[in-house]
Amino acid sequence: MRYFLAYDVGTSSVKSILTDETGKIYAAAIEDYPLYMPNPGWVEQDPEDYWNAICKATHRLVQESQIPPQQIEGMVFTTQAMGIIPVNASGKVLHRNISWVDGRAEKQARRVMSWVGGKGVFKSIIGIELTGKDVIPKLMWLRDNNPELYKDTHKFLDVNGYLKYKCTGKMVAEWSGACSYAFNLQKKDWDRPLYKVTGIDMQKLPDLVRSVDVVGTLTAEAARQLGLPETVAVYGGCDDTQSAAVGTTAIGEGQAHIYTGTSAWVGISTERSPKFKNGAVCIQSADPTKNLIVGITEAAGVNTEWFLQQFYAAEKATLSSQELYALLEKDIASVGPGADYLIMTPWFLGERCPVSTTTTRSTIFNLSHQHTRSHVARAHFEGIAYNLRWTIENMEKDFRLKVEELKITGGGTFNATWMQIIADITQRKIITMSQPKNAGALGAAMCALVGSGVYKDFNAIRNMIQPARVFVPDPSTRPVYDALFTGYQALYRSLRTTYAAINSARFENK
Repeated sequence: MRYFLAYDVGTSSVKSILTDETGKIYAAAIEDYPLYMPNPGWVEQDPEDYWNAICKATHRLVQESQIPPQQIEGMVFTTQAMGIIPVNASGKVLHRNISWVDGRAEKQARRVMSWVGGKGVFKSIIGIELTGKDVIPKLMWLRDNNPELYKDTHKFLDVNGYLKYKCTGKMVAEWSGACSYAFNLQKKDWDRPLYKVTGIDMQKLPDLVRSVDVVGTLTAEAARQLGLPETVAVYGGCDDTQSAAVGTTAIGEGQAHIYTGTSAWVGISTERSPKFKNGAVCIQSADPTKNLIVGITEAAGVNTEWFLQQFYAAEKATLSSQELYALLEKDIASVGPGADYLIMTPWFLGERCPVSTTTTRSTIFNLSHQHTRSHVARAHFEGIAYNLRWTIENMEKDFRLKVEELKITGGGTFNATWMQIIADITQRKIITMSQPKNAGALGAAMCALVGSGVYKDFNAIRNMIQPARVFVPDPSTRPVYDALFTGYQALYRSLRTTYAAINSARFENK
């Protein structure tokens, strides 16, 4: 039997598994790490926190599985996208990771768009506007605001690239991760014209590898810290959006999936490479032969954690996690569809899709004395579902697709009431999968399993993960949800300029 380690490195934690070639999981571990928010709109993480979590998780996996370390053949990472970790020539980290939700570079984004005639012209060419959350503007922000750091940077690494470097001593970027920077899907190369226009030094970008490539084996130091032999091979891996697509088995042409975790997204697999539109982008799939159209909702589960802390603080202090989430589900189930016409938008961190904005924030709309904590709880979950519906409808229109069912994974799938809400609001069949917690890690493991020659392609994932439950839309809920969905869209259009006026200057604070 051949054994592999796979790590799903998210925004708040790393979910790790030790699996064999059949997808059987012998042990699983979760290790948390913090976010840092030094200024409004800024979000950073310490790369060393990722590595420490990986090391702790690895020791737990080996101990709990009782698999001898010498029998572990390979390891692979799937990570949060858009990380920016500048390192010098000796690999020293020069700045904390500037996270994917960080929106500090709005000024630089506007500057780039002005070079081609403004936001409208840029959007007509590229398909979406550039925002302060995108990587190129943030690289420019570092160059503008910390020129010495920029000068000392040998390579800019994303989270996956940093972890591969810690393991192998090699600085590389994998294709799907490179898409977060600027990647030409046809040429499978960095988007050289865009870097030339923006003046970003391409010598500071790593060499490119595929998800299934062997980057190297463990260095002596990495092997010592991980408690593994130096013979363990480290594969290219992929970003978390791509591993979730594999982990839901939605990898055939036109097949769609939803992920519900810290963030949420809709992804559709395709061999096409259409132009970006309405915040949705076409990026490299984990499978080197395919692409993925994806629209990301910036904040989902992270909002739930905030909500529990603010509205369920007493219960959070006394109940177990399982009991707390059971109470939350009971509360949202006690309120009818539409939460008595209460709307709560999920834009705590701005938004990327279905609308692109760094300045918009959440709104609780139509609140009155008749509403209770349970109403707000249900409105919170409905708001995320409205965002997913808007994204799906845009994708169907923009990319000439027909989405009739969505396979769904992530921690949110344990809440059956929310799954029914998503089915009712999107008016589409929702299918949960058999590995909701470990789908991302198993999707990453497939990169190693294909790369090592265990399987010839990614289709083998269908033997490892099966459908669990099916949620069919309830037609009786459609009138209220259609009305509130229209109101939800109108809220954004009515308030976006007000949010920009209030937040633009303070979010650009250095």
